[in-house]
Amino acid sequence: MMGYPLVGDYQRGTSTSGDLRLYFLDHGGDRVLSAMSDGSDLTILVNEHCAGPDGIAIDAARGHLYWTNMGVPSRNDGFIMRSDLDGHHVTTIVPPGLTHTPKQLVIEPTGEHLYWCDREGMRVMRCKLDGSSIETLVQTGFGASDQADARNWCVGIAVDLDRGHVYWTQKGASKSNTGRILRAPLNGLKSGDSPASRRDIDILFSALPEPVDLELDTATMTLYWTDRGAPPFGNTLNRACLDASELRREVLHGGFREAIGLSVHPKRNAVFLSDLNGSIYRVALDGQSVSTVLQDIGHLTGITAL
Repeated sequence: MMGYPLVGDYQRGTSTSGDLRLYFLDHGGDRVLSAMSDGSDLTILVNEHCAGPDGIAIDAARGHLYWTNMGVPSRNDGFIMRSDLDGHHVTTIVPPGLTHTPKQLVIEPTGEHLYWCDREGMRVMRCKLDGSSIETLVQTGFGASDQADARNWCVGIAVDLDRGHVYWTQKGASKSNTGRILRAPLNGLKSGDSPASRRDIDILFSALPEPVDLELDTATMTLYWTDRGAPPFGNTLNRACLDASELRREVLHGGFREAIGLSVHPKRNAVFLSDLNGSIYRVALDGQSVSTVLQDIGHLTGITAL
């Protein structure tokens, strides 16, 4: 089923002007959904071809929507799908078995690559938009022992194509304060290095509760991220200016319920944030204004907007 409006028990926001269209994922219901940014016109786009959907990205130039599916983490059966923006013409881009548990997904702004983090695969990956030329950029572990250590789990990702960097989170175990945000050059390895033995990785933040998804505003070099760990620094929306003389984390807002996805829109002074409790929030860039766009929609993961 695709393209059907939702009716019934779903509660919508009270704003009367939606200026963006939101696209988001219900991990528990295995659905791709969409709504205006005021909560109106809530629609199921896809409720097939999903198995634990987690990361979502838009290729606006070609009118495509991409999303990752975690599958069953113990089975190494994750995959990546694509559809038109209305949910039609669903096709497989990366079939099961080529990525273990794909999480957040991004598209190069002007390029032709998809980038994602593979949690139990313990790696940062990319491929062409058609699914070809799959590469591992970073490998944080091998085998069952490393896989059991959540400090090796790669989850959130952001790409700065102009400066040639990839950013990612390694979230650590639940509520463990062992999460990290890291950065590495996007292309090319130092002589003698491999994805598993890179000497060019910078640790930007450590001892975070449980960092999840990332987004980078390249105009201001501001990195935003969600953290689903324990309060006071978990279940928060955070940011840091990467050009500052000293890197400092700023908590913009807290009190979310398992914060996961985010979509940043500086020109509209808005960050849209989704949480596993089934809510979508609109947060001002200074964190001072927060409104609920939708609630009780399922178990929400990735979100993006156009």
